[in-house]
Amino acid sequence: MKQIFYLVSIFFVMTTISCTQQKATRQTESLDPSFMDTTAAPGDSFYQYATGGWQQANPIPDEHARYGSFDKLREENQQQIQSLIEALGSEKHAFGSNAQKVGDLYRMGIDSIRLNEQDALPIQPQLEAIAAAKDKQDVIRLMARVSRYAGNPFFGFTVGPDDKNSSMNIVHLYQSGIGMGDRDYYLLEDDHSRSLRDAYLKLMKTQFRNAGWDEAKSVQAAENVLQIETALAKAHITREMRRIPELNYHMMRVEELPVRVAPFDWDLYFAEAGAPGLDSLNVSHPAPVKAAIEIIDQEPLEQLQDYLSWKVINSAANYLSDPFVEANFEFYGKTLSGSKELRPRWRRTIDAVNGALGEAVGQLYVEQYFPPQAKERMLTLVNNLSVSLGERIGQLEWMSDETKAKAHEKLATFTVKIGYPDKWKDYTPLEIRDDSYWQNRVRASEFEYGEMISELGLPVDKSKWYMSPQTVNAYYNPSSNEICFPAGILQPPFFYMEGDDAINYGGIGVVIGHEMTHGFDDQGRKFDKEGNLSDWWTADDATRFEERTRVLVDHFDGITVLDTVRANGTFTLGENIADQGGLQVSYNAFMKTKQATKGEPINGFNPAQRFFLSYATLWAGNVRDAEILRLTRIDPHSLGKWRVDGALPHVDAWYDAFGITSSDPLWLPEEKRAAIW
Repeated sequence: MKQIFYLVSIFFVMTTISCTQQKATRQTESLDPSFMDTTAAPGDSFYQYATGGWQQANPIPDEHARYGSFDKLREENQQQIQSLIEALGSEKHAFGSNAQKVGDLYRMGIDSIRLNEQDALPIQPQLEAIAAAKDKQDVIRLMARVSRYAGNPFFGFTVGPDDKNSSMNIVHLYQSGIGMGDRDYYLLEDDHSRSLRDAYLKLMKTQFRNAGWDEAKSVQAAENVLQIETALAKAHITREMRRIPELNYHMMRVEELPVRVAPFDWDLYFAEAGAPGLDSLNVSHPAPVKAAIEIIDQEPLEQLQDYLSWKVINSAANYLSDPFVEANFEFYGKTLSGSKELRPRWRRTIDAVNGALGEAVGQLYVEQYFPPQAKERMLTLVNNLSVSLGERIGQLEWMSDETKAKAHEKLATFTVKIGYPDKWKDYTPLEIRDDSYWQNRVRASEFEYGEMISELGLPVDKSKWYMSPQTVNAYYNPSSNEICFPAGILQPPFFYMEGDDAINYGGIGVVIGHEMTHGFDDQGRKFDKEGNLSDWWTADDATRFEERTRVLVDHFDGITVLDTVRANGTFTLGENIADQGGLQVSYNAFMKTKQATKGEPINGFNPAQRFFLSYATLWAGNVRDAEILRLTRIDPHSLGKWRVDGALPHVDAWYDAFGITSSDPLWLPEEKRAAIW
């Protein structure tokens, strides 16, 4: 499956912000010197030097596994979104209006009394349907139905652009079905992995009891689920292999599936999935899908029912009574990530509303808070960064003119999305009713699923947004060759409406360059200007590219993130290329500004220094040990510290700006510095 590349992992931050008058003064601020730790030397740890003061002033709140500049924005701005949503609740709105849907869903989410009174009742209809299964055909029907509103059981089904014909939407099947996030948690025999499996088993036993199973059946059901998920995990391809696009593309006709994947009642499955009469599809991961089908064929009906029930219970837990929520947090929050305290209910509910009605909230947000001047300035920055990347491509000594010409063509066809979509999503078919919080979440999921299915076999809508406007994040989508910057990211520390060029090029400028570079990283470079998986490089250029990226792989492989655990240079390669490219491209653009030409210092720092200080500020934060281990395993982004101390030593201008010499720990000899884009 083709991946959309985010500035920050989507599971980390889908954050909402606002630019109210209360924050007007903040928009005019420059870099805050209190963020720094000037007792540290820039060449020892630039991350500590640039952000040590921020770290000391912002310890991790108990409800967080990590707390950084992203999270701080979230904490501050969720309060603004809360005010916006609660204002809706103070008035009566016509049933079916976006205001009614947003206000009512929020009100149901914070109604702890009703949630606790309902307890497990909201999920009983789904659990009863699973318990009523009579045979394996019923299991196939149920797995397709459950995947519409809960975690994909056995394997995943989605509709999206064809990797080799990006103008058309097709079906993709892919590996899925495990509850701990990564295959290694099930397979490794180190103490940490074994303790996680024990804790996961405990979680399942607790949640089955909460859902109405007796003690003995809860124990057996939990063991059945762990057995099935472990079997699935054994067949899953590694996270490194998932990053190789050509390994995730196996186009075939439906009649070929029994031979090329496994015998299965495919007609029944696709009919229940909403795609009857399907003729062809991409099976991203044939071996894991085959293994999942073998499990369905071989395991007793009762075990398959336990597994399907767990998919419902686990997906619903955060929308049910306190015992479900607390048990879920005990594992996913405390054990897996290291958080000490459950986030307040109102914050969790805002996240749920944004997840279900993102563009409805976004439309309200944009109407009140998004300044059009920000979009205008962003367009200028994007244009300047595009020119800069084009210049750098033209100057590459390692790339042939033939490949350069096609790289320029791809850059010239980038689609740029800023702020919010031109056309808002129509939520008319989605009803928010006064029955249960969970059932409304089911309806929202089924609405999204129906919208997805409706696109099957149709041309790709390239105006579609994959983030809501209030999100603090950005992305590159290879299938449409587009870069997107939602309104939420256009504020400090990324973007200063009244700030000097140094901090804006060091902040949002690097973000822009980062997303552009994704179009030319180890994955993005394999897609052409139309978004098709296509080899447009000469063989020699591809070899030279891989030699240069190997420098980054080796460098990050050598970083120790905690105790004896090292970073994964292969898994994080795409993001590390994008960080390095974003820095180089944005700095090159910045050097053309009047501020850079004059070189006058502000608050004791010259323009070049302010550029790099601004960049480091983006990644200021603290992180718990458990979260370091989790993210190192599942996140394709390097940890914040290493997006600074790992990236900057590959940028020659940083050495010059801060006088870094061979006697400094961060110094890299020139031959060990990555020079790609």
